[in-house]
Amino acid sequence: MFQAHRRDWLRQIRGLGFLALGICFNPIAAFAKKEDAAEAIKKITGGAVVQDGRVTLVIPPLVENGNLVVLKVSVESPMTANDYVKAIHVVAEGNPLPNIFTVYLTPRSGTANITTRVRLADSQTVWAIAQMSNGSFWRGSAETLVTLSACTELV
Repeated sequence: MFQAHRRDWLRQIRGLGFLALGICFNPIAAFAKKEDAAEAIKKITGGAVVQDGRVTLVIPPLVENGNLVVLKVSVESPMTANDYVKAIHVVAEGNPLPNIFTVYLTPRSGTANITTRVRLADSQTVWAIAQMSNGSFWRGSAETLVTLSACTELV
């Protein structure tokens, strides 16, 4: 009689374990949502108005593998002591952590141009937010279609 109860109990626990694993390792649950990206941008800007323009973000429109995506950001700025780009923030709305990276610049940087490689979890819109020395924020965006996702591999 004890064996019958124990088996029932083990079946129930096993079912709960598979349910928990399904929630924890579900790749769809790992992707951020547009709301997460908007929240990340709000944290970056402190709720300030973000204007369109001055920022150009270039990524390939079609990416075969999301593990290595070339990304270029340029911001129109004279980069003088009185008018320069303080930081460039890149946010991907489909990555598990939307805020991909931040680059800090000074007038001595000369230009506000960066080129790097990033990982993208899925097809998505990527945003570049430029924080200027006068406290204003500018943005640019680009959409890309990723055929093989990154950021969701189990280690």
